[in-house]
Amino acid sequence: MRAVAEAPAKVIVTGEHFVVHGAWALAAAIPRMTRAVVEASPRLEVSSASFPDPRGGQLLPVRKVVEWMAERFSFAPGLRVTISSDVRGGAGLGSSAAASVAVASAVARYRSLDLRVGEIVEAAMQGERLVHGRPSGVDPEACARGGVILFRPGSTTRQLSMNGPGRLLVSFTGSTRSTKAQVSRVSEMGERLPALLEGVTKAVNGVSLLAAERLREGDYRGLGDLLNLSHAVLSGIGVSSPALDKLVDASLSLGSYGAKLTGGGGGGSVVSVAPKGKEKSITSGLNARGFETFRAKVPTEGVRSWLEP
Repeated sequence: MRAVAEAPAKVIVTGEHFVVHGAWALAAAIPRMTRAVVEASPRLEVSSASFPDPRGGQLLPVRKVVEWMAERFSFAPGLRVTISSDVRGGAGLGSSAAASVAVASAVARYRSLDLRVGEIVEAAMQGERLVHGRPSGVDPEACARGGVILFRPGSTTRQLSMNGPGRLLVSFTGSTRSTKAQVSRVSEMGERLPALLEGVTKAVNGVSLLAAERLREGDYRGLGDLLNLSHAVLSGIGVSSPALDKLVDASLSLGSYGAKLTGGGGGGSVVSVAPKGKEKSITSGLNARGFETFRAKVPTEGVRSWLEP
């Protein structure tokens, strides 16, 4: 017998970096999946062809999730965990969170633990702390719950009801980055200029709430304006990059209503919104310019798990 779980990737529509400091963030699960398979083993073994680190460093967070669950729920950690993923690492799409959520869900299923979504997120956070240092929790919340969420540390996560399905465009610059380094950069700025960080955090909080309304109502032109504003703020605090700015400019020149970096910044990916009927041409145009782009349907289902013989 083995247990299998799949968890989606995510994008942060608005609020990254400032969510750590108390702002609401708007995030959406997207249909790029990470799969975890858990089987019996005399000792804990973790492997993945998707994360080909010969020293296994990229898999340490996953090991941490399993070890924490074994101690928390009193079972032997001897398991074979195999991970596969079509979520590019270091692209700002929550690859580490999706892996940790999928593994936590698969282990829970294998060990017949009836865990709620919040408990899956708690387990996944043990791995996220190794990756990001001071994670807000928005990534595993989005990967576990699915759909579109408003998230703020210490508050109940709000699931967004949308007026029909929507689409976001997700584009990769071709360069990866470290989220931990970018989070540290913003925190250091806050230590130097605490009043500035407080004021911007309050403004970003309002932007996320407005963006949730626009997305729920299907007002993509209005949402695009908020994406453009968000990117300007993120660029202003130093977490954008020439590659990200170039990708944002390309998205706008091809007709997108708005575009911004998503995730940690410094590289990675851009999320954008397009006029109805222009998604295909904008996607093709960005791909032709060397920016790997796909259309992401929202809402997307969260983590799911099952047993196989």
